[in-house]
Amino acid sequence: MGHVAEEAVPAPLAVVARTAAELIDADGGSVTAYEALLDAVVRWAGRDREALAEALRPVAERWGGVHQPRVLAAARLLAVVRCAAGPVEEGAEADRGEARPWLETCRHAAVQYVIGARIAEICGRLRYGERVPMLLATPSRADGTVDPFDLVMRLTEYEQAGARPGPADLGQALLRCGGGPADEDVVRAAAELALPEGPRIAAWLRRGGLPQPRAAVVREPGEPERPSRRYGARVGRRVLVGTEPLDGRGDFPRPFWSLFRAFEPLIGCNHLLLGHRERHAVVALPWHPEIVAALLLTEVAATADQDGAGSPGFLPALAQSPGPAGPAVHLALAYGLGARPDTDREAAVEALLILAAQGRLHGALLGGELARLVLLGTLRLPVVTESLGRAAGAGAGAGEGARTAGGAGAVWPVLAAMLPGLLAAVQSGAVSRPHVPLLTLAADCAQGCDARGTVTEVDALAARPGSAQSVREARRLRDVLAGRRP
Repeated sequence: MGHVAEEAVPAPLAVVARTAAELIDADGGSVTAYEALLDAVVRWAGRDREALAEALRPVAERWGGVHQPRVLAAARLLAVVRCAAGPVEEGAEADRGEARPWLETCRHAAVQYVIGARIAEICGRLRYGERVPMLLATPSRADGTVDPFDLVMRLTEYEQAGARPGPADLGQALLRCGGGPADEDVVRAAAELALPEGPRIAAWLRRGGLPQPRAAVVREPGEPERPSRRYGARVGRRVLVGTEPLDGRGDFPRPFWSLFRAFEPLIGCNHLLLGHRERHAVVALPWHPEIVAALLLTEVAATADQDGAGSPGFLPALAQSPGPAGPAVHLALAYGLGARPDTDREAAVEALLILAAQGRLHGALLGGELARLVLLGTLRLPVVTESLGRAAGAGAGAGEGARTAGGAGAVWPVLAAMLPGLLAAVQSGAVSRPHVPLLTLAADCAQGCDARGTVTEVDALAARPGSAQSVREARRLRDVLAGRRP
């Protein structure tokens, strides 16, 4: 990493420059640091543009010629740095992202159009010397959300400074406000703003933000569905999720409109996003992880069935989103648990435990999707079993026993939903034999969390004559669920 001549600029600006260099080198770094840096650049541009340019010029010069960031988030940050480090162009207005023709090339990239429009708007303001007090959409919390009170206070500063909100920055800020109607005092304060945008902002906050879309599960076209004779054979099809259209797109800049349209997954799309922008996509819509997951399911699935890679960071960030975790989020988690790259599986395990700790993991939903994807041949059961075993041994708690119990309690509902379909396939002859490690894990988890109940298919397997290992493990699981000592 290049060094910034800290003695030539004020100490705070030296920190800004050093942070910018570090984030570009780190492919964008953490989203929190990334957003804070964007805000710092915009604030300093309004205070002392010449000092800001002097501080950032070495960073901009270091990344020259063919030496460019390989990740889009870092490239966008570098564009902001270059605009801040360059001269102010006179006689032009900042690009607010509305005048340019707009062409949507891939529906999967809808969130990226939003992020790109905001970055372009920031660059335009820096290039043409348009000063604003701060960025409106800077998250109030690490999960990417903007507190409605913070937004109204920032807009009040805009009003006092005689500045106008950028359409893309305001649009992103509104998408980060949600989770239900805002406090009435905050809504009233928004309505009393002298800015022309005041009534719209007040109505948005009163409504509680962007509504949640209704989801519809779709299947990827291909050969007819049929269970795999061997767990893990690549003969199945993906399961993807589409979303229905949302109202209100006309109030947002044109690059935002794709978010509001109905989404039908495009089969065979090679617009790979993961590893480049996924964490930024999550915090662009923190209250709507279902939309983000639906848009990125094709890329997540590639980590499982096409040796793709890149979901670390995406799945844990998705799990930390405050919005509801439904079919798309749990499908993304299922693909991650069956991913081939080990780092992707680690990310999926982390996401599972985050959802479980928050009480937002739908074990039956996840287990049902895992069983379906295994029987379709999309996921390999040994890989899924290994991932669930990691989660079972990594629960929260101080001691080893507490960790195991915590993980077992999270994983058992998932296994309980997987076993009926998988064992029914064995009984019908569609699958050759039970997967013993899965039965062993299920018995261990049931014992670790003192689970009780019955699983008809487990009882049927346990009733078989003989001493095959699968039968023995089925009997052990049956006894644990019945409260009998193994």
